[in-house]
Amino acid sequence: MSRPRTPRIRQLEALIAVISNGSVTGAAADLGISQPATSRLLSDLGKEFDFQLFDKRDNQLVPSQEVRLLEPDIRRVLELMRKISDSSANITKRKAGHLRIACLPGFATSHLPAVISNFLKDRPGVSLTIEPDRPERILEWMINEQYDFGITDGFFGHPAVDRTDIDVRTVCIFPVGHSLNRLEKIRPRDLVQERIIHPRKDSTFFQHLERKFQDDHVELQSLIEVRQFTAACELTCRGVGVSIVSELDAVKYVDQGIDFRPFQPQVPHQLSLVRPVHKTPSLITLEFMEEFERSLSPFVVNN
Repeated sequence: MSRPRTPRIRQLEALIAVISNGSVTGAAADLGISQPATSRLLSDLGKEFDFQLFDKRDNQLVPSQEVRLLEPDIRRVLELMRKISDSSANITKRKAGHLRIACLPGFATSHLPAVISNFLKDRPGVSLTIEPDRPERILEWMINEQYDFGITDGFFGHPAVDRTDIDVRTVCIFPVGHSLNRLEKIRPRDLVQERIIHPRKDSTFFQHLERKFQDDHVELQSLIEVRQFTAACELTCRGVGVSIVSELDAVKYVDQGIDFRPFQPQVPHQLSLVRPVHKTPSLITLEFMEEFERSLSPFVVNN
């Protein structure tokens, strides 16, 4: 018994086009070929499959039950071929494509815009989508392959997500002219009289920070609980309190009314640069990830 022939991609495209349009005429228009050429593709595919592809009802071509069973697999094959084609085009063009980035809300308005501006200077064909949200949402997007690259924290790993962890230095920020500016570095015991603006108490960063205060036999005087370091910086600028934040965020506010010093012992803010494992990254995605990681190097612990 001879083995069945493998259908050609163009035949499968013709089949899906007819399913979508309900007619050979509409399918031919979508495919950019003649109606006889489309009919020939379908006829040859029917012979290879050895069953009827369509039933005709009310002048519409309706897929047969056999085709309905195969349709999900056919669509997956065509989608994979489109991904291969897109990847090869990116390799050829090198400076064209679309990049979808998910990030923490603070990054969308602080560090990320400068990196993007620099990245786009010699890449006129590249466009981007930037979507800020919570870490839980970013993880969901990565698992579902909805975004190419993510910047998050509090990430504990997932088999469908590739990660690069980066420890960013933290500093104590305070309003300009505050008495803390006399110190070269700030320890928990130096903040015994200070009301502190800090991240959410259920965050890993806060739990590590609170432990450092306990080790120094000092109570952390909680004033305001925020989700993002940028909010802590904004409040500190207005003289509301002091805070321990990522140096990455602190430097953006130096000209807006805050000063800062290294916080000791160091409580790094761990960022995770993430991407979907099963989604082949485009050249543009890989290049942007490399440039973004380089942009963090001045702020990395022990750098």
